[in-house]
Amino acid sequence: MAGKIIIYGKSGWPYTDKARAALGTSAIYIDVKSNPDKLNEMLKMSDGKRRVPVIVEDGKITIGFGGSWGL
Repeated sequence: MAGKIIIYGKSGWPYTDKARAALGTSAIYIDVKSNPDKLNEMLKMSDGKRRVPVIVEDGKITIGFGGSWGL
């Protein structure tokens, strides 16, 4: 069984939308634009990088999805 997946992103951002579509409804989505506390949480995980999506899966942090941010 796969672990918990969290996607920190912005609504309407293409790479956030792609990550959400690919990872499905089992992933927890957090819109950092509408939730400043979660934005701060995301920034701690991404070493202050304001790039979305930030995906956390089983403790592994990935910045970007499907070609965004050089991945």
